[in-house]
Amino acid sequence: MSTTGIELNTRRRGLAEAVELISSMRFAISLLTIISISSIIGTVLKQAEPMSNYVNQFGPFWFEIFSKFGLYSVYSSWWFLVILVVLVTSTGLCLIRNAPKMMRDMRSWRENVRFDSLRNFHHKLEWQAPLSKNALAEQSALRLRHAGYATRIVEKDGGTLVTAKKGAGNKFGYIFAHSSIIVILVGGTLDSDLPVRIQQWLFDKTPFTGSGVIADIPAQHRLGTSNPTFRGNTAIAEGQASRTAILNQPSGVLVQELPFSLQLKKFHIEFYSTGMPKLFASDVVVRDLETGHTFESTIKVNHPLIYKGIAVYQSSFDDGGSKLRLTGFPMNGTGSASFPIEGEVNGATELKIGGETYAVEWSGFRPFNVENISQGNDVRAVSKGTSFNEQFAATLGKASGAAAKLDATKDLKNVGPSVQYKLRDASGQAREYMNYMQPMLLDGAQVYLAGVRANPSESFSFLRIPVDERFGVGDWMRLRAALADPDARTVAARRYAARALGANQSNSELAGQLQESAARTLGIFAGGDGRGGFVGVAQFLEKIPQAEQEKAAGIFMKMLNGALWELWQVAREKHGDAPAAPTDANGRFLQLATNALSDSYLYGAPVYLQLDDFTEVKASVLQLTRSPGKNVVYFGCVLLVLGVFAMFYIRERRVWIWVRDVPGNPGAGAEALMAMSTQRKTLDFEREYEDLSVKLPQPA
Repeated sequence: MSTTGIELNTRRRGLAEAVELISSMRFAISLLTIISISSIIGTVLKQAEPMSNYVNQFGPFWFEIFSKFGLYSVYSSWWFLVILVVLVTSTGLCLIRNAPKMMRDMRSWRENVRFDSLRNFHHKLEWQAPLSKNALAEQSALRLRHAGYATRIVEKDGGTLVTAKKGAGNKFGYIFAHSSIIVILVGGTLDSDLPVRIQQWLFDKTPFTGSGVIADIPAQHRLGTSNPTFRGNTAIAEGQASRTAILNQPSGVLVQELPFSLQLKKFHIEFYSTGMPKLFASDVVVRDLETGHTFESTIKVNHPLIYKGIAVYQSSFDDGGSKLRLTGFPMNGTGSASFPIEGEVNGATELKIGGETYAVEWSGFRPFNVENISQGNDVRAVSKGTSFNEQFAATLGKASGAAAKLDATKDLKNVGPSVQYKLRDASGQAREYMNYMQPMLLDGAQVYLAGVRANPSESFSFLRIPVDERFGVGDWMRLRAALADPDARTVAARRYAARALGANQSNSELAGQLQESAARTLGIFAGGDGRGGFVGVAQFLEKIPQAEQEKAAGIFMKMLNGALWELWQVAREKHGDAPAAPTDANGRFLQLATNALSDSYLYGAPVYLQLDDFTEVKASVLQLTRSPGKNVVYFGCVLLVLGVFAMFYIRERRVWIWVRDVPGNPGAGAEALMAMSTQRKTLDFEREYEDLSVKLPQPA
């Protein structure tokens, strides 16, 4: 044989071995195992989140590694799609190799058996009958047909063979089960974002990463109405219409054009007694952009609108641009004068304060908030016997309301409207804030909650501003401004010294020392030396020998409370209010105000915006899907059910009966040898064999 022939045979043998490996059961099971592990990853790790969320969750190092493997969109990653293609190929090759043989075997009567081979079967039976050979063969075939067998009579040398089969459809189970895998995978691929990816690869479609009006987004960020499959969302305000859907991508969004427009006439929402949403629905007007035909429909949860192959589901609800009216209070400097400010949700308002210009980006408004506010969990509640510094450590890095955590054991309560916004400075840096419109009763006191967070993945921490006698925040704001004013602190320190000395005011040297100590105490709390609040106090106490810290802390806090009381009176007098009476209620107010003053340094905002009034505009969030693979997957599921049923509940049985004249005595009738086989020997098979063993030899 030539060298070329040897190489050709080697290649053929190698190809045959590769095909055999790919189409083998162990290879398919290995792929299914990998797909199962990938599915677990895709379930545990939230998919298609903004990339910034993953950076914050895993850090830059692991973010890059996970990004390389496409773990943020597992089901559309290149390696997952390759595995699916290989699995379809493997299953298809397996069918191509085995299905024809199975079909031939199902059609085959297995006539090529010999008399002697039937004697070697475990389940066999012999009998004689006073009939002719042909008559006994016909009788046996008839009794087998009555038992549900398909029969065939074949003339053989020296006898007649009756061959029968039942349950040959068992092999359809194998064919259907393997075909279902291919059909389901193909259907799932049709409904995946692979078609969208293909358009990005071949037609230069790219996600849009900017902001602005949807109508102004360029064509390279848009998908046409012929897009075979997609899953997107659209938010429509009452009275507005939309003809596009937004498809979220890891690096931006794609705009999906629709063949029709949706106008939201009215959004309906019902609530449970607790304030939780019970039902929401959208009354829409659908207009076909091609024909101009319009009709009305109501979209409810689990009752979608289906038109032109696109299903429109009621997903959720949002704000459609509510009009907000607020009052702003400065949080820095010595000024306390309030000012009005207005905004619209999803819009922005320019704000100039303290010589700086900010942009207030109104990101959300909620007319109701159902919360579980636990009582008695303030961060300052520490066990007895702890040191002064340990008590302060409980508040470091946290705003007061961080303790207002949800407690599932409490009753749900509607705490009223809230507004959410971002305050962005000239450099582009922003923090997010959430303020409640109404005060809440926490730990027996009425307070306004002002939330803040630096990152969207974090929870809000809340500043608690105590309610004054006018049920507002004006008193606290004026106290904050007075604390920032050195002149006001000097007056308060002088009054504190005078009140503390009482009849000993003639001692000018002692009075001067006490006034100086009170002024310094207020200065430390105001942030004169480093950070303000209790953090500044803790830094000051660290400079004192540890053995004297506990005593110094007690003296410091007593002086601070007394000086702040006088500072509050100074602030009230400046505003024209009467001095506050030394009552328990006012003492409680000053305690809460002191805590809020300390936490205000952690609030990190130059302004506090209090919601005064609003005009709500509702918006419906609809999910739009085109799923051509859905019916394909349903068909695959039907095949899978049929396949499993056939494999487990249909048992193939074969029966052969060899009939011949009695050897050496032609007139004595005929004798029969019956043999029976099955793929799986079960109790049912044994009972069936015993039943046939009784019925077949019976005389006619």
